[in-house]
Amino acid sequence: SFELWVYVLKDTVLICRNYKGDVDMSEIDHFLPLLTQQEEEGLTCPVISHGNVHFMWIKHSNLYLVATTNKNSNASLVYSFLYKLVEVFTEYFKELEEESIQDNFVVVYELLDELMDFGFPQTTDSKILQEYITQEGNKLEVAKTKVPTTVTNAVSWRSEGIKYKKNEVFIDVIESINVLVSEGFLRVNANGNVMSSDIVGSIKLKTMLSGMPELRLGLNDRVLFALTGRDKGKTVAMEDVKFHQCVRLSRFESDRTISFIPPDGESELMSYRINTHVKPLIWIESVIEKFSHSRVEIMVKAKGQFKKQSVANNVEVRVPVPSDADSPKFKTSTGHAKYVPEKNLVVWTIKSFPGGKEFLMRAHFGLPSVENDEAEGKPPITVKFEIPYFTVSGIQVRYMKIIEKSGYQALPWVRYITQSGDYQLRTNT
Repeated sequence: SFELWVYVLKDTVLICRNYKGDVDMSEIDHFLPLLTQQEEEGLTCPVISHGNVHFMWIKHSNLYLVATTNKNSNASLVYSFLYKLVEVFTEYFKELEEESIQDNFVVVYELLDELMDFGFPQTTDSKILQEYITQEGNKLEVAKTKVPTTVTNAVSWRSEGIKYKKNEVFIDVIESINVLVSEGFLRVNANGNVMSSDIVGSIKLKTMLSGMPELRLGLNDRVLFALTGRDKGKTVAMEDVKFHQCVRLSRFESDRTISFIPPDGESELMSYRINTHVKPLIWIESVIEKFSHSRVEIMVKAKGQFKKQSVANNVEVRVPVPSDADSPKFKTSTGHAKYVPEKNLVVWTIKSFPGGKEFLMRAHFGLPSVENDEAEGKPPITVKFEIPYFTVSGIQVRYMKIIEKSGYQALPWVRYITQSGDYQLRTNT
């Protein structure tokens, strides 16, 4: 258990909630001086102690959210609650700042009393809280006259009585590719020297289902065998797998079925990371020739290294140029290129890039007769893209079963998207 404070950067306590009285109210006066001292020493720590009192804090905008305790509390739980507090306040007030707190003191204290009970986190789902705590003062009393459906409901993330004319659930499987290719190997082969690569994925839902349905999601064997430890053949070893609280973990542990009662609306069902060698889906070759006091010539070739039936959309190849370059001229085999002087970049945009195709861009820049004496770094070429109907890991949704006591028919829709994450190719020129 712990006490909660919201502290303004200007040395003022904006709100506080002392749930149990274990910590003296005057202890908060020590927080900012101790934090300032640590910052001056360059030793900022997420937990600050004064005697037997511990301050756990996060900063948001010009506010400090501080939890105090004199017990051996679970720090990860405390920080999880503080970040959840920011999320809930932002849902209610759009912006969490000093003014929004001051304008909504009544609602803030109502929320604090529902979020925590006697120093222990309770209801932290903003959708549930909005059932009976509203921002309009005249509605607060009315809302209190009836017990929210979720109070007696074991499924705290979903309300009862939800109705839709058309029952549907949309599933998005989204994978982001992070790739770093080192300099010196860009023209050697089509894979270069990939220094690091991984895939960060998530399965997101948009649920529009009536009642209290149970959903069962099945993934393809390529993933299931790896998860069950039967790692044979071409399987995918997932790491850092995180499920939404609605997933029945015991069922997943026993037979790897993802069974759950979904939240209404949008949610992230699961996220994962795959630490594997990834062939760059869009390969870049570049030649940058700089003629002193005269000009710089740039040639960039882009090749799609993915299936021919797939198409990458809204591709952007960002090529760094010298800060003193001017008078740009471009020639492209497809798409268009533009100079962004405030970022010292050429941005080559290709709206539709089919797999297996190869395109070329040439750029010419003038250089001043007096050379810039400042040594410039060599920023990497970066690439942005999105490929629909495709996952680089091969993960697929095999089935989605929707079971509800009324027996209605529902339509599941599945969409696959692969997109660039941190996608960098270092140049050697």
